[in-house]
Amino acid sequence: MKPEILFEDSEILVCHKPAGMAVQTASFSSRDMVSLLKNHLMREARKSGTPLKGAPYLAVIHRLDQPVEGILVFGKTKKAAAALNTQLTGDGFGKYYEAVTEGAPTESSGTLTDWLVRDGRTNLSSVCSPDTPDAKKAVLDYQMLDQHTRDGRLISRLSIHLHTGRHHQIRVQLAHAGCPILGDRKYNPDGIPSRRLHLCACRLDFLHPSTKKPLHFEIRPFFSGEDLN
Repeated sequence: MKPEILFEDSEILVCHKPAGMAVQTASFSSRDMVSLLKNHLMREARKSGTPLKGAPYLAVIHRLDQPVEGILVFGKTKKAAAALNTQLTGDGFGKYYEAVTEGAPTESSGTLTDWLVRDGRTNLSSVCSPDTPDAKKAVLDYQMLDQHTRDGRLISRLSIHLHTGRHHQIRVQLAHAGCPILGDRKYNPDGIPSRRLHLCACRLDFLHPSTKKPLHFEIRPFFSGEDLN
């Protein structure tokens, strides 16, 4: 499988992760983005006549849930990875998503602020009180893009700006707000049947780690051409 590379230079690599593929896994039998991209780097090095002596360096900067498609950036050097991580922890990344939901938030636009706690046994997160042990603050902005009805149920398309990167954050917060994501079997098991989770990390903005040039990447979600009626 050939990875879809959106941008690459000597310091960073930006790609489009397909839905269903993990960013990184310890299983040798499972295909993941890190393995796929390292194979790409090794092939390119051979083509250039300078084959690598060992596995190429590739740092994971941020992650997407396995069923989520979207844009990822990786560091190709330790210096670049450190600079990208500094941006990420300092809210220097612009992470934007689109989602199709069952139902809609109470307002057409706004901010969702919750406290989340993760259950390691079930690999699920839930909204909790701020004083819950290990609770983490989760914040996102949303904007209504479109609405339809399907079999008498309201279907919405939302644009989302993610301010924090908590476990399953968008999925948990939208479900808690009464508008779970279409196809989310974890947080809406009794929802409208759908083969795919309708969530896409469709836009990513950040500064190049060395040139400081603003970089902007955008893709169309797989559901952008779907008839949501």
